[in-house]
Amino acid sequence: MTWIGVAARLIAFSVVFLLIVGPHALSMRRNGPLSRRLPVALHRFFLWLFDLRVVVDGAAPQGGPMLVLANHVSWLDIPVLASLRPLSFVAKSEVAGWPVIGLFAKLQRCVFLDRARRSATAQANAEIAQRLVQGEVVVLFPEGTSSDGNRVLPFRASLVGAVRATLADSSMQRVALQPLAIAYVRRNGLSVTRHERPAIAWYGDMDLVPHLIAFVRSGPLDAVVVWGKPIPFDAQSDRKRVTAQAEVAVRASLRRVAVHRTSD
Repeated sequence: MTWIGVAARLIAFSVVFLLIVGPHALSMRRNGPLSRRLPVALHRFFLWLFDLRVVVDGAAPQGGPMLVLANHVSWLDIPVLASLRPLSFVAKSEVAGWPVIGLFAKLQRCVFLDRARRSATAQANAEIAQRLVQGEVVVLFPEGTSSDGNRVLPFRASLVGAVRATLADSSMQRVALQPLAIAYVRRNGLSVTRHERPAIAWYGDMDLVPHLIAFVRSGPLDAVVVWGKPIPFDAQSDRKRVTAQAEVAVRASLRRVAVHRTSD
């Protein structure tokens, strides 16, 4: 894509964003339906504008509450998942202060986790539990950070404790833990190789701006999202065991995507 094309699309996205930010903020204050629908529309517009196509494998469970446990590859995971249905994310507290992306995160109603504070996990669990009691869908990246796209890091179970806090509410008897796998499989119509995946992933000490520029100039990208089988969680469930189950399910989904891609 030429620089003129990049600039034109960025301007178009900025105009649409400015048109909806006011109504969205007002709806957030009133907890209105637009606060959930507008982010979905905005992320779908972003994907369309920058040629990021999403293929969904499996059916997302309807209704809530639901805690989604997903692998984490890139900042692209956010618009990809947020384009599917109304949901919110758990993000590290530093994200709130990032230019532009921090604003998006707040409008997406992210739960921010300050990992430098000892009490942060308990506070985040309490906020996640409150969202789940209200029937919402919350996405957690239990790896704790993004990877290079070639592997899945071990899932951490600490924030899955929010589900147990949810069950403390008398109206809740069971919450679904939903494994979800994300893979970026094609660029410009060609299969993404193992050596090319780190160029799509955003991890480690990578600078965000150069990565953004590389994304918008690199051509169409195809992503696959795989919904696994929900894992029920009740008062007798062990959070470490069910987190391990979710990790196994995500790894299995990614292997299936890889096999399917190589057979095409």
